[in-house]
Amino acid sequence: MAEVIVVASGKSGVGKTTAIASIACGLARAGHQVAVIDFDFGQRNLDLVMGCERRVVYDFVNVLRGEASLKQALIRDRHCENLQVLAASQTRDKDALTTEGVARVIKGLAESGFDYILCDAPAGFEKGAFVAMYFADRALVVVNPDAASVRDSERVLGLLAAKSRRAESGDSVRQHLLLNRYDADKVEQGVQLSAAEVETILGIPVIGVVPESADVQPSAHAGVPVILDPGSDAGLAYADAVARLLGEDRPMRFAGNGKKGFLARVFGS
Repeated sequence: MAEVIVVASGKSGVGKTTAIASIACGLARAGHQVAVIDFDFGQRNLDLVMGCERRVVYDFVNVLRGEASLKQALIRDRHCENLQVLAASQTRDKDALTTEGVARVIKGLAESGFDYILCDAPAGFEKGAFVAMYFADRALVVVNPDAASVRDSERVLGLLAAKSRRAESGDSVRQHLLLNRYDADKVEQGVQLSAAEVETILGIPVIGVVPESADVQPSAHAGVPVILDPGSDAGLAYADAVARLLGEDRPMRFAGNGKKGFLARVFGS
């Protein structure tokens, strides 16, 4: 049975789309069949980061409205054979986004043989984010090591715990934190939260620590997920996160020593 993984964040600009591109590619490289759905209507970016923007003919809304089949709309990734992308609509017509319609799409993907269905939720708390989170079996919440990002993530975790399909049935969504744009030197200086502090504040395990890296932006502009760059620390960190998702035990090699900084006192930890 396919596992639905939502990748979400409480605020924009934390590197969520870059993260889902690398996580999806990493799962596909591990031999799994992976589909990615972009729920961010009107601000379609995932296809750009994954380098398939020129091949979008039909999008998510076309499928929801019955104007195209999943087979017509899915775009096979040019880097990872087992990965396919369902692009968001560039219009802002969110009326097409219903839980019933999305349920049909997810069921169709599961019946097509996908092992993982990744949902790229819009940042914040608009309709697309609510619907994407509703279907999650597992969630990766992307957070930066600063007070504002951590605080905004608390609401995302609350919604996953209370408003998901699993919550309605008395079950729970497995939740993980993906700590992005981490700078161990700034943690040592006390101007960023450490991975341990973020984990303690939010009460959710950190599955990956991705360091601040100059490689990320050029990779995104080239439409190549940074996980495919063997010389990039960010790429290595995403590969570690994927391995942990799949059950491997790997050290957090980019987390640093994690001395307590002044930001932790904002939260009273």
